[in-house]
Amino acid sequence: MYETILYEAADRVARITLNRPDARNALSDRMIDELLDAFERAKADDGVRVIVLTGAGDRAFCAGADLGGLGRAQADGRSVADAGAIRESAPFRLFTAFPKLGKPIIARLAGHAVAGGLGLAAACDLVVAADDVKLGTPEVNVGLWPMMIMAIINRNVAPKHAFKLYYTGQRITAAEGRDIGLVTEVVPRAELDARVDDLARTIASKSPLGLRRGRDAFFAIEGRPLEDQVEHLLSELVGLAATEDAKEGITAFLENRTPDFQGR
Repeated sequence: MYETILYEAADRVARITLNRPDARNALSDRMIDELLDAFERAKADDGVRVIVLTGAGDRAFCAGADLGGLGRAQADGRSVADAGAIRESAPFRLFTAFPKLGKPIIARLAGHAVAGGLGLAAACDLVVAADDVKLGTPEVNVGLWPMMIMAIINRNVAPKHAFKLYYTGQRITAAEGRDIGLVTEVVPRAELDARVDDLARTIASKSPLGLRRGRDAFFAIEGRPLEDQVEHLLSELVGLAATEDAKEGITAFLENRTPDFQGR
C-alpha cells in the first residue's frame, strides 16, 4: 500500500517505519503524504493504542528533507509559496499533525536523527535512542537554517542549547540529547527493541480514552494563561471521571486487580 514507509499493527501497537534506507530515510513529499495517511490509519483504528515511529536500517532514523528534491525545485524556479499555500505544504501538514494524533507516539532511534529528522523525532511524545546515535541540525553548514523544525526543537530545548545546535551544526550524542531535553531514554543498542517494546506495552495497557483526553488537554492548554489552563483541565477531569474506563480503573484499584479498559 505504501512505497516509502512500512506499516504494521499488532498487540495494540502500530509500528510505522521510514523505508528509504538508501537515502538515509530522507523526507520526500511522497513519504510525508504516506506518513500522514499512516497516522490517520492508526488514529482511526480502535485496536491501536500506541504508535512507534522508526527508520529502516541502523544508519539513519531520518536525515531530514530530501535536499536533492529541494535543489531540483530551486532549479525549476519553484518554491513552497509558488507551489501552493504554506498551510497546504507537506512540511506544514506533517509537523502540525502530531498534536492531533490522539494517541501516544514513541520515536525509536536506531540511527542518526539530523535536520528535519531530528524535528520528526522531537515531535514525538517520547524518544528512545540507542547509545551510539547522533543528533544535529546541520542546516547552517549548507547556508540554510532549521526553520522547518525550530518551532519543535524550541519546545523541548532551552534557548542556549538550541542556539548552539543551530549556530554550529555540530552533532551531539544521544546522551547529550537526553541532557538537554531532546531524548527521553538512552539505552545500549542491543537493548533498544526490548525497551521500546516494553514502553509501548506499558502505555498500551492504560485507558485509551484517558490517554487521548489527557494528551489532547496537554496540547490544548499550551500558551494559555494559568487561569484558563486550570479551568480547562478541571472541566476535562470532571468529564474523564464520568467515563466507564475511569470507573473501571477505580473499581479495579479497590479490588486489587488489573483493570480491563475498553476505551469508553
